[in-house]
Amino acid sequence: MDSISSEQLDNHVATFERDGLVILRQHFPKETLSAWRQAFEPLLRERVASGTTAVRGADRHYITLPFSGVFADEKIFCDPVILAIVERVAGEDPVMCQLASDTPLNGSTFQEIHRDTPPLFDDLPETPSFQLAVNFPLCDVSLENGPFETTLGTHRMRPDDAMKAWNEKRASLHAITMELGDVMIRDVRALHRGTPNTTDEPRPMVVIGYSRSWYFRPEVHIDVPVDVDAGLSRRAKRLLRSMPRVDATGSPQGPESYQRFAY
Repeated sequence: MDSISSEQLDNHVATFERDGLVILRQHFPKETLSAWRQAFEPLLRERVASGTTAVRGADRHYITLPFSGVFADEKIFCDPVILAIVERVAGEDPVMCQLASDTPLNGSTFQEIHRDTPPLFDDLPETPSFQLAVNFPLCDVSLENGPFETTLGTHRMRPDDAMKAWNEKRASLHAITMELGDVMIRDVRALHRGTPNTTDEPRPMVVIGYSRSWYFRPEVHIDVPVDVDAGLSRRAKRLLRSMPRVDATGSPQGPESYQRFAY
């Protein structure tokens, strides 16, 4: 899908505003994502073996992806339909701030229900969206291999009100199953959790983060190699304008800096 009508965009935005997420079915080519999976598998093995992932629970690993090779694909992070939705719900001229993966392995458990970011202002009603996650799996996601579970509509509630709704069973969790090629755009403030992967195969889920132009969390960033930056389009450079440029390509060698993820 290379373009979107005004009516389709309005419908996607209305769904997002109501539920806190919208899913685009079969949006990315399977062949492209299969290449991502092939490149990701040795990275996952290396990072788990070296203990340099951010652990999100038992046998659940967060890994920043290197911004190079197949992972620096403008057809993915500059996708016009996704960006049209992002700009409608989170403001014009957004910043791309995250390119990473979340992968539960066999032995993973239920996460505590949480939000991925604190509110902008204490003691005030929730604001419009300011930070979004665009998620797409590198395999089919079934009920057996650790689907994302989320509530609907809690992105527009204050944290204490959302947790009260959850505790009083007025907000319920929904398991999001996906096929290779599906894309989910979500507000990171909705109450959600990861679930166990009971299969023998990893279940990698990519996350691309987009924020309003003025919002910045230094622990979440993308190192953009200067040689990759030189080949980027003007649109891509603008999206990545707040990200550091670095000399070396390849995956990060040190521990992940994005350690606190639950609020």
